[in-house]
Amino acid sequence: MNIEVIKSDKNDTEIQMDNLTIAEILRVYLNRNGADFAAWRREHPSKPILLRVQTSGKTVKKVVSDAISAITKDCDKIVSLVKKK
Repeated sequence: MNIEVIKSDKNDTEIQMDNLTIAEILRVYLNRNGADFAAWRREHPSKPILLRVQTSGKTVKKVVSDAISAITKDCDKIVSLVKKK
């Protein structure tokens, strides 16, 4: 998976990626966990996805890090539940 930071400010960042599933999961967790705005767009199916994240309190880096930690924690819970059965 290719990820590239296109624009990076303290409270506004655009990230280019090629995986729609990851972009959507990250968008959902970012909107739940502290981002003021998180959305992705794609001009055409053959073009990469642009994920834009805006914050006001925390930095974008901190909000993305927190979202990734929450995703990892939830995935670990799912794995442990599957292993129990």
